[in-house]
Formats: sequence, C-alpha cells, structure tokens
Amino acid sequence: MDKKKVAVPLVCHGHSRPVVDLFYSPVTPDGFFLISASKDSSPMLRNGETGDWIGTFEGHKGAVWSCCLDTSALRAASGSADFSAKLWDALTGDELHSFEQKHIVRACTFSEDTHLLLTGGVEKILRIFDLNRPDAPPREVDNSPGSIRTVAWLHSDQTILSSCTDIGGVRLWDVRSGKIVQTLETKSPVTSAEVSRDGRYITTADGSTVKFWDANHFGLVKSYDMPCNVESASLEPKFGNKFVAGGEDMWIHVFDFHTGEQIGCNKGHHGPVHCLRFSPGGESYASGSEDGTIRIWQLGPAIHDENDSVPGNGPTGKVKVSADDIAQKIEGFHISGEGKTTEKEKATDA
Repeated sequence: MDKKKVAVPLVCHGHSRPVVDLFYSPVTPDGFFLISASKDSSPMLRNGETGDWIGTFEGHKGAVWSCCLDTSALRAASGSADFSAKLWDALTGDELHSFEQKHIVRACTFSEDTHLLLTGGVEKILRIFDLNRPDAPPREVDNSPGSIRTVAWLHSDQTILSSCTDIGGVRLWDVRSGKIVQTLETKSPVTSAEVSRDGRYITTADGSTVKFWDANHFGLVKSYDMPCNVESASLEPKFGNKFVAGGEDMWIHVFDFHTGEQIGCNKGHHGPVHCLRFSPGGESYASGSEDGTIRIWQLGPAIHDENDSVPGNGPTGKVKVSADDIAQKIEGFHISGEGKTTEKEKATDA
C-alpha cells in the first residue's frame, strides 16, 4: 500500500492568539518579508521565504486587526482595537508614530509611493495620513455606509477600495473628490479584498463565493462558489492561473483560476483560516488561523510522506538565520518574550 503523500508546510509559531491578517512585502534587495497581525496585540516580522522570525513590534494594547509593509519593507504599519494605527521602523522595531482614533482600527495600508497611510475601522471614516507630516491632521472621507473591514489603493493611488463589516459590496472612491465612483455588488459582506500585483484584478471573498473583478473597468470577470464560507482568497501573482481560498472548514483550497476546478486541498490548521496571501513570486503562500499559527505552503511539488516531521519556526526556538540578507533587519530589533499578551479585552475582540 502506497504511503499517502501530503503537503508539509513550514509552521510558524509565536502568536498566542488568532492570526487575523498577513502581508507580504515585494522582493527587496534583502529578500522579501511577511508581517502578521494577531489578537495577541503584537505584530511579528518574518523572513518571507523561510518563515524565520525576525522580531516583534511591541506597543499596542489591544488586538491588532491589520498590518502592512511599505514597498521597501523599511517601515511597517498596524491597526488595532486600542483605537490606534501605528507606524514602525521595520529595521529596529521602534514605534515611529501613533495615529490615535476614536474607535477600533480594522484596516491599514501604505500608498504605492509609500508617502501616505490609509486607515479605516468602526468609525466609518477613511483617513489618509501624510507620513512626511505625521503630526498633521489626516484627510478624512467620512461617508462610508458601514464599519470598514478592508482597504486598498488602486490606480497609482488615485482610487481607494473599501469593504464593510456589516453590509455587502466593495466601494471604490475617487481620492481627489472623496466620492464613491463605483460599487461592486456582493450578497454578503466582503471579508477579503486583494488587488493583484499587475493591477488587473480585484479578488474578493464574500460568504461562500470568491469573485474576480476587472480593476480598471470594474466588471465581474469570474465568480466561483466555494465548498464552505471563506474568509480570505488570494490570486497567484506571477501567472495568475491559480488562486487559494480558506475559511471556516480549516482547509486551504487551491483552484484553477480559469475553470474554478479545485486542484488541491491542504489540511493542517486546527481552527478557521482567517487570512491567505501569496508570496510576491507566487512560489508559496501563507495562511493564518484561529489556532494562532502561520503556515507557509509551497505551491509546487514540495510533497513529503505523511509521517515526516514538520519544521517549526517560532521565536522560542533557535532563530535559524542562514542568509545574510536578513542580518541587518535582526540587528537591533526588540526581542520580546513569547506569549506576552496585554489584557485589554473590552474592545479587543470587537
């Protein structure tokens, strides 16, 4: 009887509560990097290829719902239930600025030119902060129809995308006028919205459906029904021929973009999958789960026997730094104790 072959991911431990957002940097001269947001209040930075832990950003006092890196991976940003968005130095881990708000910040993202930070949350206000003048008041776009769940930039920072926690649809805003120019209609609230690397598609997950929209003309290109409610979906960035989706059934499903046929299913998480993102080159993708782990899966033929040991890359064990490319990032980074959580539960899980 043949041994069953299964995909064995890199398992990244370190977060003590659910992982709710993941973000890959583009490829930089030092490689590429992965940042994770968790309800444990401490975003973590990792080597995007190996999953090795580099450092932890310490300073939030509530769940961190969103995180991102700028195009050079020199700065990070995070949005939290402690009513703030923070800007970080990704080399040292130092907090550069805290943008205080009046309610939970659910989403944040850097503009393509890295000069602006966009945030959104329970206040129903999109705020655009000028990072060259961080103390200046932000520009506010305040007619979102609901609590903001996701945000993104399109069209060389001329358009903003947002979705809401409690109502369906994706709204596209003209940055100059602050007006909604288009709404992409969905039945359920959109829990994940990703602009493809080449700027051609917007990938959305709503309920048990994954949709692909033309990012320039806003027409619906493809819509596929999923085997369960999915919380996140990501399109392979290099060839655009595959996508992954994950949600409440704890599995990561791999599909053919052109036909919608399921071509793979990866099992390993012990809780619902909250976030999925492809690496910038498309050779792997990361998943974050209610179980507190991040798993990095190879898209290609990284198949092992079912009883092979699975490597773990957490901040408790030895941080295996074989490549010189991340030595600079590790140097001077604040190293935190594992599992240290700050209890501000009032707003944490809102």
